[in-house]
Amino acid sequence: MDAIVQAAGLIFQPQVIWVILLSAAFGLFVGAMPGLTATMATALLVPITFFMDPVPALGAIVTATAMAIFAGDIPAAMLRIPGTPASAAYTDESYAMSKKGELDLNLGVNLVFSVLGGLIGVAILILATPVLAEIAVSFSSFEYFWLCLLGLTCAVFIATDSPLKGFASLLIGLAIGCVGIDPAAGHPRFTFGSVEMMAGISFIPAMIGMFAVSEVLRGVVSVDAQPVPLQQKVGNIFRGIGTVMKRYWWNFLRGSGIGVLIGALPGAGADIAAWISYAVSKKFSKEPEKFGTGHIEGIVDSTSANNSALGAAWIPALVFGIPGDSITAIVIGVLYMKGMNPGPTVFLQNPQFIYAVFIIFILANLLMLPLGWAAIKSAKQMLRVPRNVLLPLILLFCVVGSYAMTNSFYGIVLMTVMGVVAWLMEEHGFPIAPAILGLVLGELFEQSFMTSMIKADGVFAVFFQRPIAGTLAVLTSLLWVGMLWRAWRTRAPATVTATPPA
Repeated sequence: MDAIVQAAGLIFQPQVIWVILLSAAFGLFVGAMPGLTATMATALLVPITFFMDPVPALGAIVTATAMAIFAGDIPAAMLRIPGTPASAAYTDESYAMSKKGELDLNLGVNLVFSVLGGLIGVAILILATPVLAEIAVSFSSFEYFWLCLLGLTCAVFIATDSPLKGFASLLIGLAIGCVGIDPAAGHPRFTFGSVEMMAGISFIPAMIGMFAVSEVLRGVVSVDAQPVPLQQKVGNIFRGIGTVMKRYWWNFLRGSGIGVLIGALPGAGADIAAWISYAVSKKFSKEPEKFGTGHIEGIVDSTSANNSALGAAWIPALVFGIPGDSITAIVIGVLYMKGMNPGPTVFLQNPQFIYAVFIIFILANLLMLPLGWAAIKSAKQMLRVPRNVLLPLILLFCVVGSYAMTNSFYGIVLMTVMGVVAWLMEEHGFPIAPAILGLVLGELFEQSFMTSMIKADGVFAVFFQRPIAGTLAVLTSLLWVGMLWRAWRTRAPATVTATPPA
């Protein structure tokens, strides 16, 4: 209790509160701008934290990242462009819902369930940090292999129209992920003599290109055509939230639970949590045929998952010094810079700082409700901007974001190429979401497999011998069996009723 009182005294000071409010505004701006990410917001704040005490420095990072993860939902709903990668999983669903005239309900659900999911993540962070961190740190390359394979399997479920085209899109993403240095042999692959390509395909410029630039190209091609109007008047974004909560309360709890479990795994994070949660939502939905047409169910799962994962990602970072995602990797550097070496001893040496992080997380999620409402009201002004003005502005932010992530012209070229590839894929009916997931998980999947094969001396049976690895293997196998069974059942009636030609 003494540590909690000390932490509260460190936080509730005018200077710290102003830092939190300014960081919240900064995070909302960065998250809502296509091409800018929560990781970028954290990185941009690091030089400023040099001149801050530990508590306001941590408050700035925690608040900015929490706001940015939510704010990424705003351009996804309005423009079909995710502001952050954590919103990419349900961008198509969100935009389709907005085109149906449900923009206010869409953004209201994103805001409210982001707050609630974030609070659940914080609660687990406070109550179950040692237990979850112990489970996460026990993961070896065998468990990561099955976890990645499980995530890649989910990509097939994400494909709404054709699982075969979804699988082909996944293979395209995996092939793109092979560019760079072979993680096992250290040999460059598909680099064509380019030094920049030896580092691999950077995910952020690729994501910007495949979502944002492809949308700009689509807008340019159809610039003379009448765009789909999203001209609903600014209304009450909280109307209908109670009905959604009453109907989809289990989806909220399930999505938040998945977010906590995935977020607590080192190297996972909000992006993967959103993808897996959306796929699970569709798999177990009573109305799977509605997914892809603007169905709120998948959005409830995913937006709860990515915000709950944000708090859970701090579990391995604080307890073992292992980054849960790219954001906490930066945070660990800040902690070392402030003399707070992350690990079990931090709870003994500086407990007030740890409790300060907990309180800041709660405060940031509570502030998200009024500040997020204000951001939504302000962002809807984008709907009044003429399309021939909006598209160049979006492209400008995309160029800035891609250049900032690579610090070279290579990022802009990569963004452009991936944008053209994604545009051609969608023009021919291939979904780009599985390709994005393949690109995200491809490197970790390959590295985990090669490392595990070396450990097992080429004996694949070892992949099933560890308890957690065996559980993930059974779950992944059941998903594949379920997919094949569903494909067989859908083809069987056609085979039975077919009549031979006369």
